[in-house]
Amino acid sequence: MAVINRDPRTAPHARRNDLLLVLATTAHAVVVALVTDPARRPDALGWTLLIAGQLPNLWRRSHPLLVLAAVIGTLLPYHALDYNHTAPVPASYVALYTVAVTCRPLYTLLTSGTALTVAMSIMVFVNKHQAAELLRIFGWVIAVVFAGLNVRYYRQYVAAIVERAERAERTREEEARRRVAEERLRIARDLHDLLAHSITLIGVQTSVAAHVLNADPDRLDRATVAKALDDIAETCRSARGELRTTLEVLREHGTADARGPLPDLHALDGLAEAARAAGAKVDLSVMAGDVPPAVGAAAYRIVQEALTNAVRHGGRDDLGIRVGVHTGPDALRVTVTDDGAGSGGGTPGFGLVGMRERARSVGGTLDAGPLPGQGFEVSAVLPLGGTP
Repeated sequence: MAVINRDPRTAPHARRNDLLLVLATTAHAVVVALVTDPARRPDALGWTLLIAGQLPNLWRRSHPLLVLAAVIGTLLPYHALDYNHTAPVPASYVALYTVAVTCRPLYTLLTSGTALTVAMSIMVFVNKHQAAELLRIFGWVIAVVFAGLNVRYYRQYVAAIVERAERAERTREEEARRRVAEERLRIARDLHDLLAHSITLIGVQTSVAAHVLNADPDRLDRATVAKALDDIAETCRSARGELRTTLEVLREHGTADARGPLPDLHALDGLAEAARAAGAKVDLSVMAGDVPPAVGAAAYRIVQEALTNAVRHGGRDDLGIRVGVHTGPDALRVTVTDDGAGSGGGTPGFGLVGMRERARSVGGTLDAGPLPGQGFEVSAVLPLGGTP
């Protein structure tokens, strides 16, 4: 089956196999010419033509049509001189089969038809009895041609199946790579949201403690310092817990429960409290019932990043932030507005990009920009269908 399925032009050890094939057909031709039909045993010229008709098959894989023409051109004089007509048959069949297997079917039919017509025309003028014998063996010639055509079509069919299987395998690999890239992007977004929010709050709370310590060392407000340090410790504990949950996916192999529960709208109170602990005045308004988990997680992350940016870039001690989460007819609307200076100085980060990716992940949109005068607003519309 491997030999049948393999294209003869790309087969390994082709030259060695063709040499062995030519030696076999030559030996067969010599034996047949010696032991059958003594009246037509070849003389010196006949042996020369008979042996010469075997040699072109050495190049049958690379030049099948030329080889068939060479075989016919050598053996037609052999038959015309009325030597043993059975001896050269295998070499002719090998050349004809090679053409049928390697060339287009139209070329095969035209070539074989032309060869048979020329052979029949010559034999009619040379020996009508042999012409009738040649006509009798036409059935074998046609059988060889169609056997070669069938093998050719079978090889094309097998090649098409293999190509489809390879294409399907490539598609599966590309899908796997795409999912890995999406998972990496999700983890990067989660880590960015978590670490940026936690580190910003820790920085603000540390600044509050440092300010209290330096403002009036003689009248140290120990309660305020202790509260700031407790807030820092609580923020660190919360960040550590979320970080552990996020990184679990890197230790497990695709288990659905490795990620832990997705954050949702019920956790917005914790975000507001953390921002208040950093010194901001947060007005949280949530008027939403049950929403799809993906939509709730996207809304949570958008509010988290918006609060982080407001606290980081607000530039005011009495920063006010209004957070609104409301359910509309077919979408969840999220707005985060602050009245800070919004300096936006420093190196730009990935906050706005991450929020827009969060919104797009559930088929929503997000707009963000400064307000007239001062302040900054983030507004997102998240379809409740949650279609990516």
